[in-house]
Amino acid sequence: MHMADALVSPTVGGAMWAVSAAAMAGCARAVRRTRDDRLVPLMGVMGAFIFTAQMINFTIPGTGSSGHLGGGLLLAVLLGPAAAFLVTASVLTVQALFFADGGLLALGCNMFNLGVIPALVVYPLVYRAVAGRDRVGTRAWFAALAAGIVALQAGAFGVVVETRLSGISELPFRTFVLLMQPIHLAIGMVEGLVTAVVVAFIARARPDALMADTVTAGRGSTLRPVWIGFLAAAAILGGIVSWMASAHPDGLEWAVEKITSRTAVEATNDGVHAGLAGVQKKTAMLPDYGFKGGGGGRAVTSYAGLLGGTITLGIIVLAGWAFGRRKR
Repeated sequence: MHMADALVSPTVGGAMWAVSAAAMAGCARAVRRTRDDRLVPLMGVMGAFIFTAQMINFTIPGTGSSGHLGGGLLLAVLLGPAAAFLVTASVLTVQALFFADGGLLALGCNMFNLGVIPALVVYPLVYRAVAGRDRVGTRAWFAALAAGIVALQAGAFGVVVETRLSGISELPFRTFVLLMQPIHLAIGMVEGLVTAVVVAFIARARPDALMADTVTAGRGSTLRPVWIGFLAAAAILGGIVSWMASAHPDGLEWAVEKITSRTAVEATNDGVHAGLAGVQKKTAMLPDYGFKGGGGGRAVTSYAGLLGGTITLGIIVLAGWAFGRRKR
């Protein structure tokens, strides 16, 4: 569901950048107000985990399409909504700058669709409302499934609306909606199930790691086993499991291909699009998670996963350290 710049006009892209920047500022203030020193390292580790998890597209049977974990809902349940959005924004920024995954002009849209909606809207209004304090029982599983579906449906609809308001592509609104919503229903179900499984496991093994839960979070305990576990999972996902990612186009690319017979829309030649495309071409070390000249196979996929996870972790921890010093 990562939007490319070709779908977004400068006006819409700029407006969504402003909205997402305001959300980042508010979330940064909220995280700075927390007095738990364990939060920032856990945010960094979870950022690496989500980056590598998003590399793994799973096939949606019978469609010729694929999807991947968004992670915004899972992050909100584990870290709290403010920290979750900051982690998601960091992951998306690393993907856009260093891997040309999602456009720079569209980055504000992607932050909103994949970060603001699941973490700041769906988590409090759907997940918490349904699950209450339950993290392992039937209510928690139903809450995760419902929230995963709502988050992906709302995010997919956001893509359609932002594309329509931009008015620079030939994608008709009605047809685009009718393709985007059903395919992201399937992806949302997987999102919800993965969220439920991970949260239930953490709640049973280390309930103090649920930083969003003021009932179970224990400030005096160490989360080193949790950090190690998620770091190991990130290394395995990025280094090995990423080899098995589906080659089918993701939900957005699939919908575009159904309408235009191409998986990507041609970008306009205005100064904003051309300028940002030039910037992205210079910053992207491994565009589309491969070498610029092509080739590399599994080795470059593993390298991209491990490098991207490391960069994401480093950016989040350094930003948290800088905010901590500023607060003191």
